[in-house]
Amino acid sequence: MLAQILAVTWMNLRSLPLRLGSSSVVVVGIAGVVAVLVTLLAMAGGFSAALERGGSPERALVQRAGANSEMSSTLNPEDVRILSTMPEVAAYSPELYVVADVPKRSNRQPANLVIRGVRSDAFAVRPEIEIVAGRALAPGKRELIAGRGAAAEFLGIDLGAKVDLRNNDWTVVGLFTAEGSAYESELWADLPVAQSAFRRGATVQSVRVRLTSADALEAFAARVEDDRRLELEALGEEEFYAGQSKSMDALIRGFGYTVAVIMAFGAFFAALNTMFTAVSARTVEIATLRALGFGGGAVLASVMAEATGLALLGGALGGAVAYFGFNGFTVSTLNNASFSQVAFDFAVTPELLILGLLWALGLGLVGGLLPAAQAARLPIVTALRGE
Repeated sequence: MLAQILAVTWMNLRSLPLRLGSSSVVVVGIAGVVAVLVTLLAMAGGFSAALERGGSPERALVQRAGANSEMSSTLNPEDVRILSTMPEVAAYSPELYVVADVPKRSNRQPANLVIRGVRSDAFAVRPEIEIVAGRALAPGKRELIAGRGAAAEFLGIDLGAKVDLRNNDWTVVGLFTAEGSAYESELWADLPVAQSAFRRGATVQSVRVRLTSADALEAFAARVEDDRRLELEALGEEEFYAGQSKSMDALIRGFGYTVAVIMAFGAFFAALNTMFTAVSARTVEIATLRALGFGGGAVLASVMAEATGLALLGGALGGAVAYFGFNGFTVSTLNNASFSQVAFDFAVTPELLILGLLWALGLGLVGGLLPAAQAARLPIVTALRGE
């Protein structure tokens, strides 16, 4: 049986050059499905990764109870003072969080860019922040340091450039990275200067806390909640960013699968039509093999092998297009949870490439099944007559 399958399959593959046009339809159609699916899922994965990389198990975010983002939160100086005295706190960073309209490089249209007011403590809380060009902020001056993503996506955010924010000129004195996290989509300014420029008085939007250990998070959150002087809540950074990315991730993934399913229908019918045509063109050939003693199972397996082979070739082509065309490609999109643009890189991972190949294999199996069954059931005498 195995020898028969291999013999018939080899004969089918040798005849592929004679059916290059119809076979290419299957390959290109399935390649399109895989390329779109993998690319959109890589977009969703890159967006989620950019947010989640900003989280650390040893850090917590404190904001006003009930606030769904830093922008909708407010803390006064007394809140900050009380938090700083809690035993679970190793370091803390009170921070201003505002957005400003800055034109994007791609279309020169204004988009929300986060300006985060920080003190020097912010770098102790986030040791992953690294100045890669220029220098750090000088206290008391209208200076900015820009994340790598912000500099790439927004017009005029360049080292040494002057940026007009709220009718004041600010100078970009440094560029920083943050291990690919969403912090790279922000501008950072000296906290007291930013509070004055944006007319926020002495209030801040949040406090980042580096805990004494990851195990201290539960005790710290409970202490904040139980303190009657405070109307605040503490969340682990990982939990906070997972919630921030959830809705956008679901939206992109849902859209990706919807588009892929629609395209898959087209690829399925293309595969179905191509394999039916191939079987029809080789009716006499298949009947001759049956007359020589080849079983119907061998014929069915050979047609299925051809269909899945073409599908996997299309899957590999689609995966290559997604990987070489989009892996690492930087874009920005609006994060509805924070009302700001987040710059991120598409992440075409091995898991996504394998998923694409599985989709291709499934399309090949489904598209080849009916033609293969027809080929296996061909009446030998009728087929030999060419009827």
